[in-house]
Amino acid sequence: MPSFNLSRAVRVTRITRTHKVAVAVLAAAGATSGLAMASAPDTAQAASEHAPAAVQPVNANGMPKKADEAKTARPVTASVADHVKITAVAKQHTAHQAANRSAERKAVKEYPNTLDGWIRESLDIMKAKGIPGSYDGLHRNIMRESSGNPNAVNDWDINAINGIPSKGLLQVIQPTFDRYHVAGTPHNLVDPVANITAAANYAADRYGSIDNVNSAY
Repeated sequence: MPSFNLSRAVRVTRITRTHKVAVAVLAAAGATSGLAMASAPDTAQAASEHAPAAVQPVNANGMPKKADEAKTARPVTASVADHVKITAVAKQHTAHQAANRSAERKAVKEYPNTLDGWIRESLDIMKAKGIPGSYDGLHRNIMRESSGNPNAVNDWDINAINGIPSKGLLQVIQPTFDRYHVAGTPHNLVDPVANITAAANYAADRYGSIDNVNSAY
């Protein structure tokens, strides 16, 4: 008959109790997991039931838009906006160019190559240089001195005898022209505008203005 080992029996008993505790813990864990798994579908279902319904876009007739209509709606709107913006910029650029061209035309004033044009151009230069004189004063003296001929030459007076004949619209001699030449006009005694402005500059210095000259000067 085998001998009975008390200590071994105690160990077996302890192990058996430990296993029972572990089994009980595992059983409890399984039950909790099962409850969680069982409740998950209900929670998902409840969330699905309370979720707001998706709003489907509609067209101008109140009918649901097709998938391709919904996709193309935004690009079409953006394209129209871009076109309007580009058109506005183009119009602004065109207006700016037109304003610049207009300013350039005003800056470069043109005068006819006639007695009237020469007088008017001379008056603008005289005004810029602070030289007094009027259209009437210039025209009156020009007609008396040269009858409006820019190439007129006096070959009989004392100046001609001295070798410095009076020339041009206002019959100016070369020394006087050189002294009273107005900057910005040609260095040519018989140039109409240069002749007029130099004579007006001389008359302003000697008589106060070409308007005060009524005879040979």
